[in-house]
Amino acid sequence: MTRSADVLPSVDHIALLGNFLPRKCGLATYTTDTFTALKGRFPDLKVDVYAMDDHPGRYAYPPEVTMSIPEQDRIAYSEAARAIEQSGAQALWVQHEYGIYGGPAGEHLLALLDRVTIPVIVTLHTILERPSADERRVMEGLLRRAAKIIVMAERGREILERVYGASARTLAMIPHGVPDREFVNPDTLKARFGWQGKQVIFTFGLLAPGKGIETIIDAMPAITDKHPDALYVVLGATHPNLVAHEGEAYRDRLKALAAEHGVADQVAFINEFVEHDDLIDYLQAADIYATPYVNPAQITSGTLSYAVGVGKAVVSTPYVHATEILSDGHGVLVDFGDSEAFAREINALLGSDRNRMRLSQRAYERGRTMIWPRLAERAMREIVGMVAARPRRIAGPSTSLTPLDPDFSAVERMSDSTGMFQHAIFSVPDRRHGYCIDDNARALMLTCKMDALADDTRDKWMTIYESFLQYAWNPEARRFRNFMRFDRTWCEEVGSEDSNGRTLWALGVTARDARHAKHRDWAVAMFDMTASLAFELGSPRAHGFAMLGAAAILEAFPGHALARSILTRFSTELLALLEEARRPEWEWFEIVLAYDNARLPEALLRAGKALNRDDLIACGTATLDWIIAQQTSPEGRFRAVGSESFNRPYQPPLPFDQQPLEAQATIEACEAAFDATGDQRWIDEAMRAYLWYLGVNDLDLPLATVQDGGCFDGLMPTGLNRNQGAESILALQLASCAISGLSKRAESVAGPDRAVA
Repeated sequence: MTRSADVLPSVDHIALLGNFLPRKCGLATYTTDTFTALKGRFPDLKVDVYAMDDHPGRYAYPPEVTMSIPEQDRIAYSEAARAIEQSGAQALWVQHEYGIYGGPAGEHLLALLDRVTIPVIVTLHTILERPSADERRVMEGLLRRAAKIIVMAERGREILERVYGASARTLAMIPHGVPDREFVNPDTLKARFGWQGKQVIFTFGLLAPGKGIETIIDAMPAITDKHPDALYVVLGATHPNLVAHEGEAYRDRLKALAAEHGVADQVAFINEFVEHDDLIDYLQAADIYATPYVNPAQITSGTLSYAVGVGKAVVSTPYVHATEILSDGHGVLVDFGDSEAFAREINALLGSDRNRMRLSQRAYERGRTMIWPRLAERAMREIVGMVAARPRRIAGPSTSLTPLDPDFSAVERMSDSTGMFQHAIFSVPDRRHGYCIDDNARALMLTCKMDALADDTRDKWMTIYESFLQYAWNPEARRFRNFMRFDRTWCEEVGSEDSNGRTLWALGVTARDARHAKHRDWAVAMFDMTASLAFELGSPRAHGFAMLGAAAILEAFPGHALARSILTRFSTELLALLEEARRPEWEWFEIVLAYDNARLPEALLRAGKALNRDDLIACGTATLDWIIAQQTSPEGRFRAVGSESFNRPYQPPLPFDQQPLEAQATIEACEAAFDATGDQRWIDEAMRAYLWYLGVNDLDLPLATVQDGGCFDGLMPTGLNRNQGAESILALQLASCAISGLSKRAESVAGPDRAVA
């Protein structure tokens, strides 16, 4: 592979994300030029382009564009991340501008970066010294996720360190690229544009307020008074966003201003978005380039860079980029909005060919350090360095593979006198999100199942969780509420169908398994009072949860008519769903995968055992076999169905984000299959799912925190979600209880050598 001697040949495939031509904007031009420079300098480098798309279907992208991403489609960002991950690219180079990504301040980009594991380098086209809350959050997110940040001005580096706390070692200054053109006398090109005999002052770029065009128009009477042949040319289409808002009203106001000053014939507007080579020809035909921008904080100007690159005498306001690139006598700076100063300096340059040519030559010399091949080389050195510095993962879990004893510590940490909190920031309860009945129902089941819990501790926490469920009951609506604020007020009058089904499940388990009669009596009474709501629910999972509760009731009270009715009706409905949705390769109850998948076969298995129906057990076994196959990685490890898989009709599961709930559901479904069939293989499958918590997973990272009974919230492509919410903690502890129970049952059936180890 041919490379330059100073760039190591260790990176041969990257992904490039930004706007791309034919989209008409400066960032599209920049990204396209970057791509062209990379391919020109490193012909064997594979560069996949991912183009942000503000109007899907409008642009005829060239073959170089691997994928376009609709900017407001949140799901499309995840799909792009998967494509990047699967492509084999070794690094992702992002062009960042707030206005091109969807979500508040472009936060959808962070969702993409969260789902790629390769190193990321980001070029910042805007760096705000006074960001809004959303802009700060997004910028800080970029700084956390990027291995390297490219700025185009030293001031950008200073702002990132001072305002955002960026680490200096992650920052690199690489100037905006410029075309590699020979220095030419403008007079040799003027005839092409009909400018013979004219002294041309030139500005180009998408037309919009903020460019300061009015300042030069105000200066034109004083300029033409001394140089009657002066012509101010404004090249560029009106910004598409401005056109959408007000059409060409802004351009018309500028024309009216020129007419008011009596210089309409000396101000020419060219309403075009010209191709790259034509643009450079226009630039080279001009005598003076003017950037009268009004924003002092502007850190990057591609138009100014191009002007310097081809050797133009530049007169500019002192915005950040102009101050740096025109320093040391490489251009002329005047105050913002100072038309008299612009007229004075432009007249001086037009009046002295010698001085103007000397300034042009100095600008051209500086531009030689900024040509696109130099940018490509410098950027590739940064990319090679960050890829080489990427930590290598050492395969293999760092914890013991022995099942953990159930531990109530983290559950207690997440609970108060009201109930169990939903979420945590790391391991600290997050009171902002309050409580939900889902987690309190799970916590109640755990207190029933955990053998080692002290009697007084069990009684205390069962009472608190039962009280939560009881208070959640809304008799007028005949539904349980779900979400409660920290101040104990409810967020809604009726909770979700699934939360109602899960509550019935918890009542059934408590009625069967509670160690004290007072708790069993309460649970039976609540189940009898509320369980008929199940017949009004439509969600298959809500039916499945209600079936699990009914099966528990029927174990404790074999003649319980309502429980038997729930099992009979919903078993029939699940069979019908399966018959309707199944395909030769799709043995499932729905045309999509969702969360808690294994609960559906578990419900059939529990129902089959309770009703003594072999057909339900056979169907539960077959569908559990199918979902376990979907949850098996090529290496044979348990791989929880990723949350990105949800709601994709007849599509195989995607690997991320993996959540602890799925492993728990699989373990308990395997427990049900073992209870129904006595087949030892279900113990092996349960153990395979359990080892996921201990680090036998796609990332070789344990989720369980052994020292305190905690559990991280899941596996993301980039690593662990290190928060420890209630659902995750309870999933681990309930899974540990199930594995412990399976071990005891297996030992009693097959002897100690066959027990779970």
